[in-house]
Amino acid sequence: MTLLINNAGSSTGADLLTADLDDIRLEMDTHYFGTLSVARAFAPQIAAGGGGTILNVLSALSWVSFPQFGAYCAAKSAEWSLTNALRLQLAGQGIRVAGLHVGYMDTDMVRAVDSVKSDPADVARIAIDGIAADAYEILADNAAHQAQAALAGGVSTLYPQLP
Repeated sequence: MTLLINNAGSSTGADLLTADLDDIRLEMDTHYFGTLSVARAFAPQIAAGGGGTILNVLSALSWVSFPQFGAYCAAKSAEWSLTNALRLQLAGQGIRVAGLHVGYMDTDMVRAVDSVKSDPADVARIAIDGIAADAYEILADNAAHQAQAALAGGVSTLYPQLP
């Protein structure tokens, strides 16, 4: 089985209203266009080899947004939508497209964040187990489970601070 993992990451900390547009573009270029470019480059080879899996490393922030990282959240949300579209388009070619949703993972990108972080080795094991189980959405931690569950409650559940 062939496995392609899209795990490029950037986090500029750009909010959508006041940040430099170049920072916002970087987030979209990395998370959306980067993932799309890699999938387009390798999907034909994966299909020709008999199929496999593309795993897109997403985020709990694919499903919920925070203004202080609005660009990152928007890019991850776009990447989730891309994952769904590719999933449908590539299924007939024997390619399963899965999304791995993670809250904070203990990497350089979130070094300054003072919150509970998942061990990357644990996340990798969860991802491999999810792929082996043919899961389409793989939730690596409690933050991802909570974000996904909140989707069903709508905007008032996702953003209780709204009037």
